[in-house]
Amino acid sequence: MSTARTYSKYTLEATRLLGQQIKLGRKQQRWSETELAQRAGIARSTLQKIEKGDPTASLGLVFEVAALVGVGLFDADRRGLAERSAGTATLLTLLPKRVHARKRELDDDF
Repeated sequence: MSTARTYSKYTLEATRLLGQQIKLGRKQQRWSETELAQRAGIARSTLQKIEKGDPTASLGLVFEVAALVGVGLFDADRRGLAERSAGTATLLTLLPKRVHARKRELDDDF
């Protein structure tokens, strides 16, 4: 038996906003739900989940649909996005590969 995943209010608002921006972009392009779904290679029902801001929608699909309708996610130009990605990758190489939880000091002074 699985339990329903809960999301923070911030996450729900952010996914709802992104879904609204995607829907607005689709309408500005004058594309129907079916047309955008076909362009993205997804089912119309999946597109409807994305536009409603369903947080369980696949991140890759959401980004792909956003790119198709012209919703900018990070940088307006692809070069800036590539540069930020490379900079982040460089920072990650400087950090340890594994992070261990901090050991809690035992307070045995009664």
